[in-house]
Amino acid sequence: MLLFIARRLLSAIPVLFVVSLMTFVIMWLVPGDVSAEIGGTDATPEQIQQIREQLGIDRPLLERAVNWYGNLLRGDLGHSYLLNRSVVDAVLERLPVTLSLAGLSLVLATIMGTLLGILAAVRHNSWVDQGSMVAALIGLSIPDFWFGLVLIILFGVTLGWLPTGGFVPITEDVLGWVRCMTLPALTLAFTQMGVIARMTRSSMLDVLDQDFVRTARAKGMRARTVIFKHALRNALVPIVTVVGVTAGVLLSGAVVIESVFSLPGVGRLIVGSIQRRDFPVIQGGLLVTASIFVFVNIVVDMLYGWLDPRVRDER
Repeated sequence: MLLFIARRLLSAIPVLFVVSLMTFVIMWLVPGDVSAEIGGTDATPEQIQQIREQLGIDRPLLERAVNWYGNLLRGDLGHSYLLNRSVVDAVLERLPVTLSLAGLSLVLATIMGTLLGILAAVRHNSWVDQGSMVAALIGLSIPDFWFGLVLIILFGVTLGWLPTGGFVPITEDVLGWVRCMTLPALTLAFTQMGVIARMTRSSMLDVLDQDFVRTARAKGMRARTVIFKHALRNALVPIVTVVGVTAGVLLSGAVVIESVFSLPGVGRLIVGSIQRRDFPVIQGGLLVTASIFVFVNIVVDMLYGWLDPRVRDER
């Protein structure tokens, strides 16, 4: 297992390198730079050029790339042009908000999607099955930002049950954290639970037709034991795969949801940096996000071996 983890970590290095390189090149191709933002509307061309020289963004792309990767090897993601602080500090300060949003959304999407898929598989070809898949299809079809606005109007403005935005750290007030994270987490979870539900249904239908399930039923085991202890355990491998992919989707979806609900997360930080051409923050934020996604995929691969001994033996 340790050898497998080492191989996966080594294979992640080229992925992160490509992500950082593509981000660096794209930032270079985008017109404009942060010097105009710093200089303001009254800045003369000479002042703009002086700012560019001070920031080093007038240097050739290759030289800037070599300097950035050199700093990266030392754990330095650079210095923000506009925040006047290191990118590492700026990202780490907002990372708990994004992780809590994506994590809570993943838990809700997994629970709702798995239960919905199991229910549809057990009640195959019934109105319950059709209704569950319609609900899953609705979740897949609705844009998350639109659904978030609907929840804000309904539960925040009309009923006044939950706040429409803002963030309270869980270390300060657990109940306040739950209240402010409920609507954004439900927004992300509802739009992704459909994927998990459909995969759970398909995987469970395959397993429920197996001989060992019929044997368990013939022995007189309770239906709950057969479904959750025997069938679900053997159907989890494709479900875990989808959950791993969903985690990456939720991380990227947090960019939009954080803007809708005014959450001070990494996604909102990246969006603001794109608008103001703060390239070091964009590169650092995307690299950290990609690293988290790679880590999630490694965890998913490790779960394969725990769920299916055949996969563990192949390693």
